[in-house]
Amino acid sequence: MRTQRLGTVLTVINFVLFLLLLTQARPLVAQNVAPVLRGRALEIVDNQGRVRASITVEPAVTMNSRTYPETVLLRLTDPKRGPVVKLTASEEGSALGLSDDAEGGVQIFARNMGSFVKVVSKEGRTRLIKP
Repeated sequence: MRTQRLGTVLTVINFVLFLLLLTQARPLVAQNVAPVLRGRALEIVDNQGRVRASITVEPAVTMNSRTYPETVLLRLTDPKRGPVVKLTASEEGSALGLSDDAEGGVQIFARNMGSFVKVVSKEGRTRLIKP
């Protein structure tokens, strides 16, 4: 009988403490939210760990005696074929590339040398459209 009373008293005390905690609970709010995400690159991966999207800053390079400026590059990739969307920006201008299922695709260039659209068919035929 005495053990039963002790159990009842402890249960009542626990219930009162629980109610006190509930009344003092505040809504959970994120603290110290960083206003900016900073880094040199960003990669988004799928469930298998494959990079599906990336934003990088590519350094200036010289290839075939031509110097290409530093470029910001956004890539969206298909897990089987690689990049299917590329968006670039540099001091020379910008470009958007969209690839199809084969080797074809569309590229849109807006550069300081002039703007144009390049369309490549699956068969490899190329068409340039200039203003």
